[in-house]
Amino acid sequence: MSAPLKRIAFAGIGNMGWPMAANLVKAGFEVTVCDVVPGRAASFATETGAKAAATPAEAANGADCVVMIVPTSKQVGEAVEAMLPSLKAGMLVIDMTSGQPGRTREIAAMLAGHGVAMIDCPVSGGVPRAKSGQLAIMVGGPAAEIDRAEPVLKAMGTSIYRCGDIGAGQAMKALNNLVSAGGYLIGVEALLIGQRFGLDPTTMVDVLNASSGMNNSTQKKFKEYVLSRRFDAGFGLDLMVKDLSIALEVGRETTTPAPFSALCRELWLAASTSLGPGVDHTALAKMLEQMTGTVLGGNKES
Repeated sequence: MSAPLKRIAFAGIGNMGWPMAANLVKAGFEVTVCDVVPGRAASFATETGAKAAATPAEAANGADCVVMIVPTSKQVGEAVEAMLPSLKAGMLVIDMTSGQPGRTREIAAMLAGHGVAMIDCPVSGGVPRAKSGQLAIMVGGPAAEIDRAEPVLKAMGTSIYRCGDIGAGQAMKALNNLVSAGGYLIGVEALLIGQRFGLDPTTMVDVLNASSGMNNSTQKKFKEYVLSRRFDAGFGLDLMVKDLSIALEVGRETTTPAPFSALCRELWLAASTSLGPGVDHTALAKMLEQMTGTVLGGNKES
């Protein structure tokens, strides 16, 4: 039986990674963090009592396990390449990035040649559930390696779903976000139709939440981030487009016709192009408001 994973190298302490790594520290793991943003690892170490490393290789040196959550599989590959001198046979890499299943399988095969195992474990729940340690975690990889990782994963999430072989967790995450994106898009359109008809959008959200139109966006996004005009849920519009593109890529690889999914992805991409870089995914509503000449919730600037 493999020894428990105690010493963790954590790469990527952004909006999601910071609270996730903090929960590992709270759970008693020895955590060393690194990040591409200068000073961020040191700030995290000061705040939490973890250790900071200047490079991925330094973070991984002496670790039992590597956890990473970065924007794309390209960055995962770069981080793994940088860590290779410090990765020893028997170590485990836990990739929590919402990445590309095909690329993840390539990285896993390369690592296997060095005696290092890999599983993919993307998450859902956003920053609030990352902070509370209540993330849903979708896992792909060998059962024995998932068993090894379970204490680490349970420090960050309350729902762990074994989805299949390596890459299966990421496929599931992309498809989850496809469903979420579709619900958000159709919900905003419904609110715009209703407001132009004369319905109050706040009342509409209440009715939807008591009826069959309820979804995650009606429950947690429309009042909080759209009608409030905050547009700051903490998940970038560019990242949503990336996840939808991955979902469509899985669809192509499985030769699955998905016309509505394709249209959904194109509309989110159009919003990203129209609204520019750095905006929250909830800002998609602004593009639809511009198309209709209507601002949800009143005559406020969009």
